[in-house]
Amino acid sequence: MKNNIKKYRKKYKLTQEELAKVVGVTRQTIIAIENDKYNPTLELAMNLAKYLDVSVEELFILE
Repeated sequence: MKNNIKKYRKKYKLTQEELAKVVGVTRQTIIAIENDKYNPTLELAMNLAKYLDVSVEELFILE
């Protein structure tokens, strides 16, 4: 599954650490998601989308 987390994170000028802290995960988790090495849980995906003010479908692309 591809994602646009980095794009939206940069749009809001957030570091990986800042985003991770807000959604309650480690920076390594954000790195893994951005690099398509880890698919987040539904709860985490929804929290990321909510915080970045986009829909889950805009943030994550099922291929």
